[in-house]
Amino acid sequence: MAESGKRARRGRGATLVLLGVLLAGAAAAGGYLWLKRLYAAPGPGPSVVRIEIGAGSSVRAVLAQLQAAGSVSNARAVAWYLRLSGVRPRVQAGTYEIPPGASPAEILEMLEQGRVVLEQLTVVEGATFADFVQLLAQHPAVAHTLAGKSASEIMSLLGHAGEPAEGEFFPDTYRFAANTTDAAILAMAYDSMQHALAAAWRARRANLPFDTPYQALVLASMVEKEAALKSERALIAGVFVNRLRLGMRLQSDPTVIYGLGTDYDGTIHTRDLQRDTPYNTYTREGLPPTPIALPGRESLLAAAQPADTPALYFVATGLGDGAHHFSSTLEEHNSAVQTYLVRLRSQPHGPGVRPAPAGTGVAAAAADEPAPAHAPPAASGGHRP
Repeated sequence: MAESGKRARRGRGATLVLLGVLLAGAAAAGGYLWLKRLYAAPGPGPSVVRIEIGAGSSVRAVLAQLQAAGSVSNARAVAWYLRLSGVRPRVQAGTYEIPPGASPAEILEMLEQGRVVLEQLTVVEGATFADFVQLLAQHPAVAHTLAGKSASEIMSLLGHAGEPAEGEFFPDTYRFAANTTDAAILAMAYDSMQHALAAAWRARRANLPFDTPYQALVLASMVEKEAALKSERALIAGVFVNRLRLGMRLQSDPTVIYGLGTDYDGTIHTRDLQRDTPYNTYTREGLPPTPIALPGRESLLAAAQPADTPALYFVATGLGDGAHHFSSTLEEHNSAVQTYLVRLRSQPHGPGVRPAPAGTGVAAAAADEPAPAHAPPAASGGHRP
């Protein structure tokens, strides 16, 4: 009898132990399910939160940072879930914008995939290489590594020693992660220009008066500085191509301005047209030795596919819309120049100051009255009478 009582007590004890184990297991399972739900549930963040994740940050430290920022409600619980589930996310350094209500799972996926905030920098068509470098130097999200370096030094660092920098970088809007180096952005822009130029050159017209893609790039830079209207780019290129075929000087004011460099004071003087530099297409025949700006895709295509036009001259209409009058004879051109000058003089300007004309040889025709460079784009070259 006593023996049977002991067996009964032992049975009840075993049952209680088993029940305890089951209850503990159920509690653990319930706790795990709670942690799992918390991990996948929307977070408490009411608005977008920007955080900076440093290199080498641990997941625990990142979770604490997220909780402090209000994007995660319980960093310790999320850490426990990751530990119990065997998930080991590898977060990437960078700047992130956490969406409102993002769950811990969504946030960690974003950090693991490196979906960082992308900064942007816009280089406009017709800017110069120096403009590009200055924009990079002024951008707060760019890692500056090129301060104080010359254009030739920068080209060497990019792996293009001996190449002139001007014109070789595509003007565009570049998106990049914070702390991307200026050199890396320039490398992207260089590659983009080479691809754009190669595509334009493949589509070139036959019998152009130049035979290298680089010469097309030089011409495209001149078109970029001359054209205000997209519809006129190929026409302007056509005028230059016609003049090259005939051996006429291009007489492009933007090339003169580029050759003056820091000596250019905002006004084209008679002495500037007469001052011989490698870029003065009033004093020298043919294309300038290098591009004078960063041309865009439309100007590259115009240089490779110039319009078939009889025009040898063009001049701004003076109507304020950026349009030009194109002429095939010097007589017609001189008449268009006079019309332009009449319209120009009828417009209000400061004492002794007026916009320089845009067109072939117009700066020479108006040389008695110095003119600041162009409210529509700069003047283009032409044959002087």
